[in-house]
Amino acid sequence: MMLDTLETLCCLSGVTGGEDEVRDYIMERVMPHADEIRTDPMGNLMVFKKGAVAPAQRVALCAHMDEVGLIITYITEDGYLRFDMAGGLDRRILLGKRVFIGPDRVPGVIGSKAVHLTTAEQRKVLPELKDMFIDIGAASREEAEQSIRPGMLASFDDAVVRFGSGYVKAKAIDDRTGCAVMVELLESDLPCDCWFIFTTQEEVGGRGASVAARNVEPDVTLILEGTTAADIAGVEGADRVCRLGQGVVIPYMDKSTIYDRELCATLGRLAEENGIPWQTKTRIAGGTDASAIQRSGTGVRVAALSVAVRNIHSPACVAKISECEDQCRLARLFLEEMAK
Repeated sequence: MMLDTLETLCCLSGVTGGEDEVRDYIMERVMPHADEIRTDPMGNLMVFKKGAVAPAQRVALCAHMDEVGLIITYITEDGYLRFDMAGGLDRRILLGKRVFIGPDRVPGVIGSKAVHLTTAEQRKVLPELKDMFIDIGAASREEAEQSIRPGMLASFDDAVVRFGSGYVKAKAIDDRTGCAVMVELLESDLPCDCWFIFTTQEEVGGRGASVAARNVEPDVTLILEGTTAADIAGVEGADRVCRLGQGVVIPYMDKSTIYDRELCATLGRLAEENGIPWQTKTRIAGGTDASAIQRSGTGVRVAALSVAVRNIHSPACVAKISECEDQCRLARLFLEEMAK
């Protein structure tokens, strides 16, 4: 089931620049179904599978393997870890969160000065990163250095929870939902030949995608993503961007890409013809791997198909299970259209 695949992927650690665990799992899953597999120095995974027909244009689906997290920068004399952000994080979500550090998954907790020890003025502002630390229960730098070194990556607690009327909470739904869709499609019969591009370092500017696109040289690429939903209390109208329960998201533009109008229209038509609810974004924000892919080679036609995600870039991403499944359905319909 796609949901089982999504939950497994969300439990893996793949902070941007350290996607090895995610790539290894995907490689093991798809290898028996692939006609060709490539990797590159950036760590991208590119998988080709033959379908019922060879389309006139080279078609690709793309999703990124990396997630936002932290990178260790310093160990204090008394064994606490200083850190910085790896990817776009809001420091408001950090305090009190559990993390796992490095390949041995050393557990830690993000802390700061206790409220009792702060002044009234200090309590009015959010602590800076320099005032936060990760506590791994070490009594000294020497003890901490037995398992930690600067440069190690830290991922958030990987607990996955299904709750409410068909919702799932996990870290890294952005963009393990896209990865899960591509794994599911690779394990099935395809309507047309297709490249599946699993990229690295999207969260720091689509760096992996720019290399992978030059390797695959697609003509048409569909980006499978998780995207920001702000349908929460106190946010109204267009500022909600998109809403859980209103369908998959087909954006026409973001901060780095104007999507191909014909491909966007095709996705909308396919959704409507097949009873798949869909929406678009009501605010121009963010960016995806589409930017790097669109500008590669002599140019690539790109579109995006996303799942609305609350609390994106946090340990508590929330998505609607049915919309993750619909993302998979519509991606398959897109390949059927390309086969024509």
